[in-house]
Amino acid sequence: MKKWSYLIMLVGLCIILYPSVNNWLDDRAQAQLLKEAEVESQKPLDLKRVAETAAVPDYQKISNLLDEGDDETEEETPLDADALKDGQLLGIIRYAKLDIELPIVEGATKQNMKSAAVHVTGTQLAGMENGNMAVAAHRAHKTGRLFNRLGEAAVGDSIQVEQGGKTYEYEVDKIHVVEPTDVWVLNPTEGMTALTLITCDPIINPTHRLIVHAVLKS
Repeated sequence: MKKWSYLIMLVGLCIILYPSVNNWLDDRAQAQLLKEAEVESQKPLDLKRVAETAAVPDYQKISNLLDEGDDETEEETPLDADALKDGQLLGIIRYAKLDIELPIVEGATKQNMKSAAVHVTGTQLAGMENGNMAVAAHRAHKTGRLFNRLGEAAVGDSIQVEQGGKTYEYEVDKIHVVEPTDVWVLNPTEGMTALTLITCDPIINPTHRLIVHAVLKS
């Protein structure tokens, strides 16, 4: 009887500790990715070639993953050598007001989104004229993790993206909550170089998407 009691206690302890251990492992992986991103963000990128080889954005896939669903579709290997590869480190996003500092990884997959913000494949990169760089991350339950605090964003806030050896500074100009099917948030606007941050809303049992839109400061 004692053996069963100890076993039940052990199982209960494992269940209690699992979220903390899991968060610790994800935080550790994020810190390692951030170190690697510091190096990768200094490497030059040919924005023109990236634009020419970009795929069509798959917003539905992003939307499913933000709901913490399974990544049902497999990434196709790009045929063009200049195309961005899934899992490629592109740079770093910094939102100082919200203590956000995350590596940016190419491609929305379940694995990529565990410890990083992801670039929505097919959208433009930072600094592309008339472009809209879309970056998504989970709104984790742990305070301060990933895009957990994005709900505190305000118009006028500054966001920086380090990429290709340059630092691009954006200013938040619009914040809105949309339906998961509102793909228009990925569209670029003529005459505007933009950055769009995407996460789920609300944090618990999300039904919508929180969109923070920013424009490149001149």
